[in-house]
Amino acid sequence: MGWEIGSIEDVIESQLCLGCGICASVENERYSMEDSVTFGRRPYVKEGAPKETGEAFLLCPGHHLEHTFDLTSAKYQTDLLEGWGPILGVWEGYATDKKVRFQGSSGGVATALSHWAINKGGFSGILHTAASESIPFLNETIYSTKSKDLGKAAGSRYAPSSPCEKLNLITQFPDSSVLIGKPCDIASASKLSKIDPQIEAKLGLTIGFFCAGTPSTKGNLDLLEKVGIKHTDKLISVRYRGNGWPGRWVASYLEKDGIEKKKALSYSESWGFLQKHRQWRCYICPDHTGEFADIAVGDPWYRDIEPGEPGKSLIIARTQRGLDAILAATATGYVTLEKRDNSLLPRSQPNLLKTRGTLWARLIVLKIFGAAVPDYKGFNLFKYWLSELSFKEKLQSFYGTIKRVYKKKLRKRISIKD
Repeated sequence: MGWEIGSIEDVIESQLCLGCGICASVENERYSMEDSVTFGRRPYVKEGAPKETGEAFLLCPGHHLEHTFDLTSAKYQTDLLEGWGPILGVWEGYATDKKVRFQGSSGGVATALSHWAINKGGFSGILHTAASESIPFLNETIYSTKSKDLGKAAGSRYAPSSPCEKLNLITQFPDSSVLIGKPCDIASASKLSKIDPQIEAKLGLTIGFFCAGTPSTKGNLDLLEKVGIKHTDKLISVRYRGNGWPGRWVASYLEKDGIEKKKALSYSESWGFLQKHRQWRCYICPDHTGEFADIAVGDPWYRDIEPGEPGKSLIIARTQRGLDAILAATATGYVTLEKRDNSLLPRSQPNLLKTRGTLWARLIVLKIFGAAVPDYKGFNLFKYWLSELSFKEKLQSFYGTIKRVYKKKLRKRISIKD
């Protein structure tokens, strides 16, 4: 069968949903974000809800993503523009505060920028993701107005999150706000800011972190069971990274005798397990480095990490206001920039151009076999399929997707109700 994607329901049932939550923000009388254990955070239609207006569908990054920046602009780093999106500068750096740096997944720069935004930048607060206080293996969207509230959200959360579901919150505060999220979250918020003057006025800065995909709740539950934690009602916390670089996955829980115990895995062990449970749309995502954000942050994986080495972040200024924020946070002592070098980005993510090239073949296969195909513009997929993949890899890019079409039932409509 062929797919015609024309509604949010089509996006969900074709497995193109990313769970960003933008639909629940702009059509909040119709949708609420809830967790589908198998698929991730998804918009559920409320009982007695009004009909879909089409606004949420227009903003949804799951089925449509387009670069609209000026490819001929001299201000961007032209050697990186086509493959990596708009870039005004690339640095390696870290949070100047040692505690913030230690808690962060890499160098704690996203948290340091948040501290600067609240204390020196004139922002009302930060819209971001934190662990649920009642169910530690789930996430919740929170709005922080004080520095003391930022520490508990430091570190990566490799579980479903929907920060855009509460994007309307930023219109309730006197000054502008910062949004921290996955590349897809930032992309949908960017779309909304272009058509909503209130959001445009109040969304003062966006920080996107590098993302290789979102594992499902089922993946997280399976990992807990794998290490011997079967009763999640006894969980105290689940931490994925941080408290050292790159940090460890640590689950704290209570034994029957009431004594707190912990199970831990290395970063590579935990992510190696969880990445197999990523939602389908993440497998066909063209943006892993926050190309629509003002600032993007990730790990500088261009070299081996020495044991006990303090964390460092890869920092990318993608817009002028992102560049201004980085320099202001550095000038006021919140961020330390160690070195500026544009080559740090491709060296830290050496496989991403190949991934972009593979995506071209994947989309062709999906179309041929009657699965849903998102509409991407401005990502130069074919160019990198030609230049970055060997002949064998080109064949594998087709064959591997054919197998996934059947394994993941991509030609059929799915139900998100577990």
